[in-house]
Amino acid sequence: MDEFWLHPRLGTATRGGRAPRHYLIALQHAVHVIDADPRWRQWWLRSGMRGCHLGIVTEGCDHLRPSADIRRVGDQLRANFTCALPSACSDQELMRRAMTEVRTMLEVIRAAMALPALPPDPEAAPPPSSADDVPVIEKALPSVPRELAEQGYLTLTQVQNFFG
Repeated sequence: MDEFWLHPRLGTATRGGRAPRHYLIALQHAVHVIDADPRWRQWWLRSGMRGCHLGIVTEGCDHLRPSADIRRVGDQLRANFTCALPSACSDQELMRRAMTEVRTMLEVIRAAMALPALPPDPEAAPPPSSADDVPVIEKALPSVPRELAEQGYLTLTQVQNFFG
């Protein structure tokens, strides 16, 4: 198994604005904290796969229904999810929300793969101050017909194609 089993890929879908990098940094940190925890590594070993590429696309609109795309690609799992941007809050609350968001994504993966229950959350310290270089894929959403504009979420096809 590689040194890391959980590989984050972060993206932001924009419609005329940009996602706050602060939340993307918190999401990346949450993934790294979980990846470094031995209990979580042991849990993932039961999947029989080498790693999980966790794509997270933040949306700057009301998040009525999150989208998820989970596929096996060789000996890796590719799981792409959408998540809403939280409203302004403290760094501690932002980190708590990021941990909850990542755990929820892993719970969807757990259910899809019939894996055992998730381990407890590891202790999460605030993200390091040097985390400003988080690689983020930014894509503007194509304009959508007026009747679909109220969806408030990316379609499954958009999620599947987001990271290429």
